[in-house]
Amino acid sequence: MCRKILFLQGPPSTFWRELCEHFDAAGATTHRINFSLGDWAYWRKRGAVNYRGRFSRWADFLRSYLVRNDITDILYYADRLPYHAVAREIAGTLGIRTYAVEFGYLRPHWITLERGAMGALSHFPNDRATIREIAQRTGAYQPHDDTHYGHSFAQEAFNEVFYNLLTSLVPYFFPLYRPDKRYFPLVDYLSWPPSSLAKRLSDPGRVAKLEQWQREGRRYWLMALQIQADYQLRANSRYEHQSHTIEEVIASFAKHARAEDGLVLKLHPLDNGIERWHSVTARIARQYGVADRVLTVHECDLNQAIRHCQGVVTVNSTVGLISLRTGKPVKALGVAIYDIAGLTHQDSLDVFWQAPQPVDRALLADFVSALAGTIQLRGSFYNEKGRRAACEEIVRRVLEDRVNGLGAFVVPPPRLARALRDGLPIHDSLRKSGIGPIADDTAQTTVKLPGTAAPPSGAMLGHRDAPATQTAPEAPAQAS
Repeated sequence: MCRKILFLQGPPSTFWRELCEHFDAAGATTHRINFSLGDWAYWRKRGAVNYRGRFSRWADFLRSYLVRNDITDILYYADRLPYHAVAREIAGTLGIRTYAVEFGYLRPHWITLERGAMGALSHFPNDRATIREIAQRTGAYQPHDDTHYGHSFAQEAFNEVFYNLLTSLVPYFFPLYRPDKRYFPLVDYLSWPPSSLAKRLSDPGRVAKLEQWQREGRRYWLMALQIQADYQLRANSRYEHQSHTIEEVIASFAKHARAEDGLVLKLHPLDNGIERWHSVTARIARQYGVADRVLTVHECDLNQAIRHCQGVVTVNSTVGLISLRTGKPVKALGVAIYDIAGLTHQDSLDVFWQAPQPVDRALLADFVSALAGTIQLRGSFYNEKGRRAACEEIVRRVLEDRVNGLGAFVVPPPRLARALRDGLPIHDSLRKSGIGPIADDTAQTTVKLPGTAAPPSGAMLGHRDAPATQTAPEAPAQAS
């Protein structure tokens, strides 16, 4: 059958347009919907539809568009973006496959290509037996030298700034677009110069202190912070603000860690400085009487910091997976794809400081192999060779129905029930859309063929599944 691919928003680079051209060359029919001037500027191909309606009418517009054009597959970047969250739900009622594209779990030079969504809505298994079976099918993970896919920070920053400023400062062609940004882009980017200056003045002293701890062999724990605007924080954790996470961790550390232990909070390298984490951390550390034991750093040798620490605490940062691969115990406070019994600490945060559960190295090897072989691919959004390699692999996997293949598509999403039970705002992106979570993740449907009658708008059909799919048992509840 002829596959008809719909592209929604993609990463701010030429990658999305190049991926479309690769699908065209493979014989697929491609479609595009723009939501902003930034989308239009990076697409610049004929035939795109510009959606200028209200977000509350997007669901009806999309349903009509999908049926009218016999769409079989939808691709999007940032799966919890409101327009994409709605697309996942509507597509699920029509038997249309959706794919989330993002930076890879295996950093650097990897890209994630996952059916449906990530985080709590990920269909990737979280039980030992299924992961081991998949790893046996994929074969052992083999490291490669992917340095030729590298890109400079300037490349990524320029594209990000150009896209977001064009979208926010020239809204006239798409006046009703809902960007869902935590910070207005101009405010975000104008914060960088003073933040960079402050970092240059204060960070060397903090890094020097960390290096002194390492030379002296002082015991310390590492907490990896994330960008406050990150959807992984907003949708896949119970923390409204990262300051709440910091306070929870420091309070537990002060009460339960050894008196001689230190705690290092590592800021995300792309943190814009607006939240003033150094000041927030210092205030909380004073409040709990551990100011002399808590250190906040922005730029340091992350690998060395991990190697010397006792263990790592994070919400769901990829630093957690990096730490596991270094053999360090990890406590995940939010929904993380690697938060699996045998990999991460499953007991409470209070217990973690005294008795962190070790990493099962055999399970870790299986997990990385299964991950790399089913929902990860080598490539880059910004490097020319990396874009070409990623485009070729994405086209192959989508057209051959190999995304989340080999049993890596579990229904229902194995992390979802626990996330909903814990009150995580998984579906907050659907607010004001006029719909709720309507896709039935417990059922399977057949592949939708172009020209077949679409079910009525109220029909409840599930996401299509791949062969060898099985339901995995839910992981034990996590106390924190």
